[in-house]
Amino acid sequence: MAKDLQVLTKMRLNVFVLITTLFGFFLAAKGLGGMSDKWWLLFHTILGTAAAAFGSAAFNQLMEIEDDAQMKRTADRPLPSRRMTVMRAFAIAWGLSAFGCIHLAAKVNHAAAVLAAVTIVVYVFVYTPMKKWHSTNTLVGAIPGAIPPLIGWVGAGGGWLDAGGWFLFALLFFWQLPHFVAISWLCREEYEDAGYQMWSNGDITGQHTVKLYNIFSVAMIALGILGSFLNLYPHWVGILHGVMVFVMMLPALKYGKDADRGKMRKAFFGTLLYLPIVLLGLAFTWS
Repeated sequence: MAKDLQVLTKMRLNVFVLITTLFGFFLAAKGLGGMSDKWWLLFHTILGTAAAAFGSAAFNQLMEIEDDAQMKRTADRPLPSRRMTVMRAFAIAWGLSAFGCIHLAAKVNHAAAVLAAVTIVVYVFVYTPMKKWHSTNTLVGAIPGAIPPLIGWVGAGGGWLDAGGWFLFALLFFWQLPHFVAISWLCREEYEDAGYQMWSNGDITGQHTVKLYNIFSVAMIALGILGSFLNLYPHWVGILHGVMVFVMMLPALKYGKDADRGKMRKAFFGTLLYLPIVLLGLAFTWS
């Protein structure tokens, strides 16, 4: 049961959500006098965000039981394998989602609660069904994935319209795009068999996927430069960021004309390496 709960709530994946929430909170607090009097506020922000994220993951799996059963990597999840009933999963999803939003409203602030609610609505009721009818679902899915650092930002007392908070949102938004186009191509056959509409569908050679990967990576470089002009960090950080994204792009830039799973896998792992380095760098250089 414990293992099934971890899978139902996508606990491993949602650790990433909590890390980016923590990061947004820390950077906002850094500009508001530091963390000395905000530790309990951080605890409540993380707790509420975690509950909302776990609840939305459970709702997502409730809506995709039949699709998960068709894919090898998801067929053993508790719902398609029938180890957990739909009613139990629904109670868990509803309870966690409600607790998360209410807890944020009561213990943090209404802005954080509203952002958590928006995340749940977009992820569950827009992105999840959209995967079956239009390939732009990746763009929509990147929105809830980019909101957690903004929850952390407003949770620490940062303003809704602060450039710093929206820069963090944009950073996570654009990072997800090359990350997920690489995943979608590596799992292309499974997605196609399940009826998901992805940019990688029909892209046997991977050429279209690589083109998208490079376009989104260039957008990341532009964002890094913009952040330096907004005085969020020194200009040399923006330049160094651009160099790092270029290094991340190298496997895609060297991609040939034929399907090359090795280079696509390296491009995917490049996105995994990129994010922790950038977050750690910003923690030390944020103005």
